[in-house]
Amino acid sequence: MTTSELLLDRLDAIGRALAARPDAIALLGVGSVGRELDRIDEHSDLDFFVVVDDRGKQRYLDDIDWLEAATPVVYDFKNTLDGRKILFADGIYAEYAVFTVDEVTAGTFMPGRVVWQRADAPDGLGDHGRTPSPSPLDTPEFHLNEALTNLFVGLHRDARGERLSGMRLIQVHAIDRLLTYLDLTGAAADGHQDAFAVERRAESRFAGSEFPLAPTMQGYEKNRESALAIVDWIESRAPVSAVLAEKIRELAGAAD
Repeated sequence: MTTSELLLDRLDAIGRALAARPDAIALLGVGSVGRELDRIDEHSDLDFFVVVDDRGKQRYLDDIDWLEAATPVVYDFKNTLDGRKILFADGIYAEYAVFTVDEVTAGTFMPGRVVWQRADAPDGLGDHGRTPSPSPLDTPEFHLNEALTNLFVGLHRDARGERLSGMRLIQVHAIDRLLTYLDLTGAAADGHQDAFAVERRAESRFAGSEFPLAPTMQGYEKNRESALAIVDWIESRAPVSAVLAEKIRELAGAAD
C-alpha cells in the first residue's frame, strides 16, 4: 500500500472504532489527511480531531483503548490539554486532539475533512476552523523592521555570551519575519501554505525568490555571519535605516 492508502485506511479504522462508541460524535482529518489530500507524501503522518459528548472528553484523553481498537499503540503521551502524540505498532505516527462540539466550532485551526460522523451529528463540523486574525500591523514594512531589530538585539545577546538566545533571534525569529515578508509581497510560489507555520515548505514555496536560506542560517557558532547575510539581503530588497544597518554591522564585526 502507498503511504496515502495506509494513512487513509488507518483513519477509516479509527472511524469504525469510534462508530461503536455511543459518546463519539465525529472524526475529522486535518493537515495532509484533511482537505488537501494531495499533500500526502512518504513523510506524512496523521493529524485528526475526535469530537465527543461533553462528558466523554476526559475519558478519551486518559484512555486510548478506542485507538487500540484500530491498531496497537507502542508509544503515547499527553502533549496538550486536549491532545496526545502516538506511534502505532506499524510505525504510523499521529497527533490528535479531542474536542466537544462547542470547542471544535470555536477553535482556531484549518477546516477539517469529515472522515466519520454519527447520524445526529451537527452539520458542518469540519467547516468551523479559522486561521489567526491578521493584525493591522501585518505589513511588509513591519516584518522587515521586526527582522532588523531581531538582528540588533540578537547580536547584543551573542556578544554578552547568550549565543543560543542570539541564534534564535537572528536565525529563527528574523527568518520567520522575512518569510512572512515574502508572502505578503507575493514572492511565494502557489501551493500549500500552513497558516500557523510560515517555515513549512519554505524550500519549494520560496524557490523563485532567491532568498538565501543557507547563508542566513549558518548555525550556533555563526550568528554574526548569518546576521550580515540577512542585513545584506534586506538592503537588496527594500530601504533600510542606514543608522540601524551600520549598528548591526558594527556588532557583527566586533571582536570576540
